[in-house]
Amino acid sequence: MSAFLYTIIRAIAYFLSSTVRRRLVLIGVLAIFTLSEFLIFGLARRTFVFYTIDTGVIVVEDRMLKSSNSREGDIIRYTEETLLGPVSPELLPLFPKETRLKSLLYRNGVVYADFSEDALFTPSESGNTLHNFKTLHTGILRNFSYVKEVRFFIEGNAVYVEELKDGGV
Repeated sequence: MSAFLYTIIRAIAYFLSSTVRRRLVLIGVLAIFTLSEFLIFGLARRTFVFYTIDTGVIVVEDRMLKSSNSREGDIIRYTEETLLGPVSPELLPLFPKETRLKSLLYRNGVVYADFSEDALFTPSESGNTLHNFKTLHTGILRNFSYVKEVRFFIEGNAVYVEELKDGGV
């Protein structure tokens, strides 16, 4: 049995003696690991839009969010991540940090999102409230192709119904 193992180890050592083959094996192992991690954790790339501090220019961030079992759950995670604000310290959030998502419902292609009253206020110098809601509206439509319409509420009262009818930003 030891001669058999010795032969196998020697064949592997000979195969890996070439730098090119060794690199190809490492790339293959890395690719298998990455694919398995993607399939196990179910991460999905989402695009987030925020503002720069100095100029108020729109900046895009990409984040990997864990997918849920439902479309509604994915939209909730996206909206809550947007409320958390940008990762980069040079960027400004769309909504004040106290803003909370009270409820979100997805039915027949329409998203109904209800926010706390803090969403009425503009955080520091990042745009205005209407423009921030338009940015979130566009982000939801862009990231979730199955969403046809988004309706926002603050403390149960519909906001920006006419302004968002034509679309977001």
